[in-house]
Amino acid sequence: MSSSGMRRREFLRTASILAGTATAVTLGEAIGIAGDQPSPGRAVPRTSARQFSLAYLTTFGCPPPEMTYIAGRAGYDFVSLRPIYMGLPGEPNFDLSANPQMLRQTKTALASTGLRVHDVELARVADGTDPKKYLPELEVGAELGAKHVISSIWTNDRVFAAECFDQLCDIAKPLGLTINLEFVTFASLKTLREAVDVLKASRRTNVGVLVDMLHFSRSRVPLADLASVPPGWFNFVHLCDATATIPTTTEELTRQAREERLYPGEGAIDLAGILQRIPNVPCSIEAPHAARVKEMGFTEHAFRCLQAAKKFVAAHPATATA
Repeated sequence: MSSSGMRRREFLRTASILAGTATAVTLGEAIGIAGDQPSPGRAVPRTSARQFSLAYLTTFGCPPPEMTYIAGRAGYDFVSLRPIYMGLPGEPNFDLSANPQMLRQTKTALASTGLRVHDVELARVADGTDPKKYLPELEVGAELGAKHVISSIWTNDRVFAAECFDQLCDIAKPLGLTINLEFVTFASLKTLREAVDVLKASRRTNVGVLVDMLHFSRSRVPLADLASVPPGWFNFVHLCDATATIPTTTEELTRQAREERLYPGEGAIDLAGILQRIPNVPCSIEAPHAARVKEMGFTEHAFRCLQAAKKFVAAHPATATA
């Protein structure tokens, strides 16, 4: 067996022990997703100058310690956690600020794997939101080494939303955290232009705009709009792919965003066009796919996500050097 095949087998064996979630797949299937292996005597090309984080939604429902071990074994550079409980259907509560045992386990996993927490989510701004309620979770995120927080706006009261966003930035700043505003196709704030308007009005220095490839495509954002964003506002992106057909209902938009995203390069989103217009920031791979996770487990799905992303970047060199 080749050295790459041995490494592949060791990954599956060890990650299955640590996580206990992967199901059996053939080596041929995995190589088919990961890309062709180099022939003897050929140098392995440098696949990416970008760094990658495993986003929580990709392994939705996976506890932070287990998720960290999976990310480490798969070869991610970071892990992106959700210590802020969202209350979504079927979602476990991983509020580490209220669970000292799980917090200790997460710290152990980070130390064991050498991974860092890149960002935490999701500080949503909705009607009646008190930004101060997020302080315990933000403190935990900072304690774990996170530098960024994801926020999104789910109220049509733009004055209230702006005030809440500013307060959130003020709470996060002493912790060394940036607040990154994500525009979400089925939320109240849906487009890049709207997000940029909020950041410009905020005048806070610890801000960023988060481009999620799915929402960029499904909100029909023109590529030219990226030129209006100050480069320093790009701290990271959410990477995934999707079909060309855009659902026409909020329900289906939501379902596909949370349960049926594709591997980078597998769908029809102009990922290369987007990434070439964004600085070389980390890519947090957010590619949840409920059916694939059910079939192959968290571990294998996370591995295939990363291999697909690296393969895509290798095939589009400009996306790694923007």
